[in-house]
Amino acid sequence: MDKADIGLIGLAVMGQNLVLNMADHGYRVAVFNRTTSKVDDFLDGPARGTSIIGTYSLDELVASLEKPRKVMLMVKAGEVVDHFIDALVPLLEPGDVIIDGGNSHYPDSTRRTALLREKGLRFIGTGISGGEEGARHGPSIMPGGDPEAWPLVKEIFQSIAAKVDGEPCCQWVGQDGAGHFVKMVHNGIEYGDMQLICEAYSLMENALGMSCDDMHEVFKRWNTGVLDSYLIEITADILAMKDVDGEPLVDKILDTAGQKGTGKWTGISALDLGVPLTLIGEAVFARILSSLKDERVRASGILGPRPNVAKNEDVDDCIKALHDALYASKIISYAQGFMLMREAAEEQGWDLNYGEIALMWRGGCIIRSTFLGNIRDAFDKNPQLENLALDTFFTDALRMAETGWRKAVLLAVSHAIPAPAFTSALSYFDGYRSERLPANLLQAQRDYFGAHTYERIDKPRGEFFHTDWTGHGGNVASTTYEV
Repeated sequence: MDKADIGLIGLAVMGQNLVLNMADHGYRVAVFNRTTSKVDDFLDGPARGTSIIGTYSLDELVASLEKPRKVMLMVKAGEVVDHFIDALVPLLEPGDVIIDGGNSHYPDSTRRTALLREKGLRFIGTGISGGEEGARHGPSIMPGGDPEAWPLVKEIFQSIAAKVDGEPCCQWVGQDGAGHFVKMVHNGIEYGDMQLICEAYSLMENALGMSCDDMHEVFKRWNTGVLDSYLIEITADILAMKDVDGEPLVDKILDTAGQKGTGKWTGISALDLGVPLTLIGEAVFARILSSLKDERVRASGILGPRPNVAKNEDVDDCIKALHDALYASKIISYAQGFMLMREAAEEQGWDLNYGEIALMWRGGCIIRSTFLGNIRDAFDKNPQLENLALDTFFTDALRMAETGWRKAVLLAVSHAIPAPAFTSALSYFDGYRSERLPANLLQAQRDYFGAHTYERIDKPRGEFFHTDWTGHGGNVASTTYEV
């Protein structure tokens, strides 16, 4: 029997669909699942009539592979990945490759790359986005880890990845945990995009009194312009879906949102690296606030209901304002995400290609949108771009959207409708373009109560001063550190 080009462990939805995708592209795949009955179910079901090889032990899986062997893990992140790596190591030979395609935390991928390198093995930690549909027909794939492993899997990965203008949405990201870091930021931006759309929806429903059918038409129209994206498209579809009683299904869904942790990881990384990732942070907190359903119900009875639907608003004008607020806030979200990647790359020594990352997100993944082509153009023009907002295309877009953006935020505030992502994005925009912020007073406060020192505008940067504000505090300053 011919040996397989690659082996895959983990036949949940993503694993099964990646295997079928590989088989469609001419690759022979061997599969294994810890619950071996799933192997039979897969072979008798979706994989019937294909060349996919079923195996019932790790020894059998490894024995079925061409050398150098390539084994891909599509299992739950964390201890399960380490368990399978530990079990595979004794069965593999120097030069073989282990691939983790789950949503692992990037420090784990850095650790695993080093661990396997010591054993003569190669490791790839790759982000994969696109859900079930993407895995089956073309996901976005973001590989990192051991650079020596990349040539061994490049052809397979780029064959099965989504294509945009003939280019695969899969390129080598960087060493160690770079691939999973970029996927983490992708997921954080996904949190932001979803929250922004939800805020536009909430304002349409609660401030403008629009029906789901009316909102469906708006999102459908928005998907033909600068907001053209997968998430806008599916929002239009969701708003059109009716329950069995003919009423909008979305109105029957409980307003408590779940999360799997990648947005939280993105926020924690931003705090660790000192990057103002305000919008994504607010998106994570909005999900947490939504989970307090019973508490919110009690609070609404105590703190009072919101004002009624706006009476004197021009609906068409408000919809245009919401469009502009969504577009401008989206620019800010991506600008912050790319700032985070830039800072992480500097700290970790990664050589990230931001234009290629934007390309990898153009197709297959959840945040895919036309907008990402403009991001790629910005970084192609200036690979050292400090902030996406400083590219001329996005500078002009923000200026054109600013009036509507402010109107949308005022609409939310005046009608007591929470819009944390819209408002935090606008505050970041105003803060980032401010030549002077009130941090001078903040630093004076820190020096007053803690002798933390301050710099002066009439002295060179890096020279620190302390004032005895009370007249009895002395001249000894605290140590100074920068976040």
